[in-house]
Amino acid sequence: MISIIVAIAENNAIGKDNKLLCHIPGDLKRFKKLTTGKTVIMGLKTFKSLPNGPLPNRRNIVITDKKNQKIDGCDMAYSIEEAVEMCNTDEENFVIGGGSIYRQFLPLADKLYITKVHHNFDADTFFPEIDYSKWKLISSKKITKDVKYPFSYLTFVK
Repeated sequence: MISIIVAIAENNAIGKDNKLLCHIPGDLKRFKKLTTGKTVIMGLKTFKSLPNGPLPNRRNIVITDKKNQKIDGCDMAYSIEEAVEMCNTDEENFVIGGGSIYRQFLPLADKLYITKVHHNFDADTFFPEIDYSKWKLISSKKITKDVKYPFSYLTFVK
């Protein structure tokens, strides 16, 4: 199973200058809970944005078009197809960014974990448009208390 996990602003923004748009501690805890023990798939720029290298207690697959690129603690894939082949077919595999990787994986995804931040941000990276007619919302929870920006946890399946 391929799942996408992402925080998206109202204007589909997901990042600027290779950084997240805002800090939501509860969302980071949710991300860790969902992905720990699983495979995470990301592009090289997303990997470079991680503060401490490979995400611990997860198999990290990094996609790059640089054929000789190696990163300690990561499995390297040199195409989307190769990354898919490397996925564990017995468990959920999480695509964690960035924009180009999301765009290429969206048609392949079985599940979407979206944190919808109810705010517009200035950004340089955006999530592709989602055709919601192809997805079924299976859970939704809005968070408005004690947060800088209200947001909703949305989970969709095909």
